[in-house]
Amino acid sequence: MKGPRTFEEQTECIVEALLSDFLGEDEGFAYRSLETDSFASSNAGCTPFPCSLSAVSEREPSAGAEASSTFDSVIIASRLRRLGDQYNEDLEQPAQRIIAEVAKGKVEEFGVMVDSLSKSWSSLNPELGYERAFLAVSVKLLAYLSRKVPAVARRIQLVELINGNREVRGYIETRGGWENFEN
Repeated sequence: MKGPRTFEEQTECIVEALLSDFLGEDEGFAYRSLETDSFASSNAGCTPFPCSLSAVSEREPSAGAEASSTFDSVIIASRLRRLGDQYNEDLEQPAQRIIAEVAKGKVEEFGVMVDSLSKSWSSLNPELGYERAFLAVSVKLLAYLSRKVPAVARRIQLVELINGNREVRGYIETRGGWENFEN
């Protein structure tokens, strides 16, 4: 199975893995665990999630993309979830604001809220950096919304939010892409 090759495709797969976990959708995750970064040894070499690649999957390089067999959206989603777990601020008020705005058709409120919370958190914790704070807050807020109002979580445009943020994208790419995120 050919895996996602571009940053955008990889981001989409990672967000889908997060949403599937948060919303309790088991499609293809029967042998995977976001909590442990594990893949059942009896299924080594399988690709249960369409966007996942195990270390033994083959991949053909494409123009502008390095060949890599290490992209695994479930493992990367797990790393993002652990990063999000570092954010311990109360999310009730921001979530209620997002829910109200999404109900009005304004899905961009999620991005506005993530940016605001990320800047506040990273200014209090400069060693964290805006980019990591942005990813942590995004994941934590998405998890919170998934528990409270699952229908809203599916409407959040996290893929576009990450792909469209030059600082966050640059941070990930300068560290070798998603494959090396928090590795």
